[in-house]
Formats: sequence, structure tokens, C-alpha cells
Amino acid sequence: MRIGVPKEIKNNEFRVGLTPASVADLVAAGHELFVETGAGMGIDCPDGAFRKAGAEILPTAAEVFAASDMIVKVKEPQPVEIELLEPRHILFTYLHLAAEKPQTVGLMKSGATCIAYETVTSNSGALPLLKPMSEVAGRMSIQVGAHYLEKEQGGRGVLLGGVPGVAPAKVAILGGGVAGVNAAQMAVGMRADVTIYDISNERLAELDMFFGSQIKTAYASHAAIVNAVQKAELVIGAVLVPGAAAPKLVTREMLKTMKRGSVLVDIAIDQGGCFETSRATTHADPVYKVEGVIHYCVANMPGAVARTSAFALNNVTLPFVLKIAQLGAEEAMRRDPHLANGLNVSDGKVRHEAVAEALELAYEPALGRAD
Repeated sequence: MRIGVPKEIKNNEFRVGLTPASVADLVAAGHELFVETGAGMGIDCPDGAFRKAGAEILPTAAEVFAASDMIVKVKEPQPVEIELLEPRHILFTYLHLAAEKPQTVGLMKSGATCIAYETVTSNSGALPLLKPMSEVAGRMSIQVGAHYLEKEQGGRGVLLGGVPGVAPAKVAILGGGVAGVNAAQMAVGMRADVTIYDISNERLAELDMFFGSQIKTAYASHAAIVNAVQKAELVIGAVLVPGAAAPKLVTREMLKTMKRGSVLVDIAIDQGGCFETSRATTHADPVYKVEGVIHYCVANMPGAVARTSAFALNNVTLPFVLKIAQLGAEEAMRRDPHLANGLNVSDGKVRHEAVAEALELAYEPALGRAD
């Protein structure tokens, strides 16, 4: 198969869809690779590294798309990239369509087969291609939260871990999944006062066993969240409903009860965010204030640590890229129902039920899929 890797053009996105090591594996398997010049510079992988791995370097994204049958990216295609997609293309990348109707409509019009990393599943029901970026975002959320709590950043002027004689900051983590657990690990390491909220009692029991006395756990009732927001200096939104829009757990009214200069970090912003006042920001302009509360809602948080993120992502995506390249998308998804769960759009139709429901679009399962 002819596989293309364009340079990411989303604001301050430095990751790359395939690393030189991944390119070498695909070339060894008999596939042709086309990489846009400069695609790997953000992770210190120059064109020469891709050329040495066996890829052909092309000067523009348009040429990469024209030469390729499958496009492997990191972030959702921007409007100029959607214009380059054709019905013959397979697009394999993060899409997060539940909060992006214009992008969804554009992909439908393209006729391309669009498989989203974030809805590919595993035998356990987990999301293996989302997991490494959730780990990165969860860990980053505490770093950035601690930074914006500093007074010169507009924050409350609180040291997350406190010092002897001064209590540490209270951190409320909404969601006990991969991102939430990684946020908790970092917060515990910085000696914060950490509570994780979740609606699964089974998950809360697991977290209690895992962390022991290092954290507290609480059932995420509305009343509990109201109380948590009022007392916390840092609130991490780490709620995920696979493929669907994130629930709005924190309202604007709740913000009025928060301490001025407190910080909200919305990891769920890719799926629309779990705070009512959230709106997507970029690394170039990452924060804004509402009711005196700092909001950090960067939609591609892992892009800030591009090298770590790109290699972690390739570790989990490469086996699926190889499978699609060897078999073609239709046969690969027929043989692997977990990969088939990644199909979001094809032949101008929305193929993922949660996406269709979130965007109020018609849902049509792909032929051969049993729902």
C-alpha cells in the first residue's frame, strides 16, 4: 500500500503520524511511504532520517495526499486537508468528531474511509490508541495546573504541595480512567491533597486499593461535585464517554463559588469539554478566565511534549497501520472487530453511533457489521 504522512498543521502541533522507525517497519513489509518535508522536525527527526528509513520525501501535503492510498496523521484534518481527501483514501488519525460537526460533514463529503484512533477498542473494552495520549495529558494536567496556580500567571499564588506548616492545595479529579489516574499519580508525587471522583463504585474500589491512603475517593454525585469545586484550588476534568460528547459536570454557577485564581484543566476538551464554560484553546494562547477562574483547555495537550507523545503513540498505532496496509481497510476491519469500532465515517455516512447521536446526524452501520 502507498502510505502518506503529512506535516501536522494544527496550531502548535509538533507530533508526526509515523516515526522513522515505524516507516522502516512498513517499508520492510513491502509498502511505499511518502513523507512531507519537515514532518518530523518537531520531534527532532529530519527528512534524512525518513529517507534513510526508506520513505520518499515530498515537498507539499497535496503531493503526499495525491501519492497515497492511506494517510496517517496525529490530529484531525484541518479544512485544507479535508479538501485533499478523496473516496479512495483511508484516513487513520485522531478525529474526535462528537464536538466537530463541520469536520464531520467535510469528511462525509470527501467519501473517504475515516478510522479514528480514539474509538478503536481492545478485548477488555479499553481504548488502546487513546491510552498513551491520555497518560500524557493526565500527567501534563498537573504540571500546567501547578504552573497557572502561580501568582504571576494570574493564579491564586498557591504551591501545589504546600510546605511544612502550610497545607497543600486541594486537587479534585473528575474521572478515574487513564487520564485521571495519571493526573493523580503526578499530584500525589507533588504532595497535593487529591480526591478522585467517579460514578463507578467498582472503579473507586480499584483506585482505593491502588493508591491506598495517598488519595481520597468519592462518588461523583452532583452534590459531591458542587462541594469539590468549591473547595479545590485545581480541578481536572478527565471524563470520557467513548466517541460521544463529554458530559458538562461543572456549571458556570459553580464557578462563582470557587476561590479566585483557582484553575480548571479540561482534558476532555477534544470531546467538547466537561466544564460548561470550556472552549478549546491552543498552546499559543492556552488560558482564559471566567468568574476569576483560570481555564486551561488546550485541545492537543500532548503536542507540547511532542517527542515523548509521538513515540508513545507510534508504539500502539503501528500494528494497526501494518494490518490495514496488508489487508486493506475493509478486510482488516472485517477480521478485527476492535479496529472496526474505529470506523467513524465512510462512503459519506456516519458509521459510529455515538458520533451520530452527538451531532444529530443519521447513523448507518457499515455493511457486514452487526450492531
